[in-house]
Amino acid sequence: MTEPSPAGVRLRRLDLASEADLYGLAEVLIDCVEGGASVSFMHPLAENKAVAFWRGVADSAARGERVLLLAENDEGIVGTVQVVLQQPENQPHRADVAKMLVHRRARRQGVGGLLMRAAEDAAREHGKTLLVLDTASADAERVYERAGWTRLGTIPGYALLPKGGLCDTVLFYRLLA
Repeated sequence: MTEPSPAGVRLRRLDLASEADLYGLAEVLIDCVEGGASVSFMHPLAENKAVAFWRGVADSAARGERVLLLAENDEGIVGTVQVVLQQPENQPHRADVAKMLVHRRARRQGVGGLLMRAAEDAAREHGKTLLVLDTASADAERVYERAGWTRLGTIPGYALLPKGGLCDTVLFYRLLA
């Protein structure tokens, strides 16, 4: 089942990040952490720490180690996803999908599905045939399942929630044609 593209949302591959891009990405990350998403950071997440994280990601994208995709509307960046291309030498066919984040103001509008389709397309462009990811979000699980990803299982107590307490993570994979 293909989701329609959300009205007014544009996708952009970020090869060279501006300061505005970094701060826009930081705003999305901070919003997700404030909303309780277990995405590697604890609450409260300081803006300078979020910007530093995105600067490192953008530098990695500029080196060709990953693809960084943005979803934007007239209000700015509303979502992002990464395809981590750089893998061990015995796994040249594989990539990781990381940090699929959607700002709370843009959720349940098809942004996550749009980002995932773009991530899969980017992986194909780089010759990848297997994608893997993990998530601690029931909302994201639904996006992945609708997109045809296969659920592998759950690891209990895998990480901390941003305000404390353990959460499980679910592993998914997708074979690309």
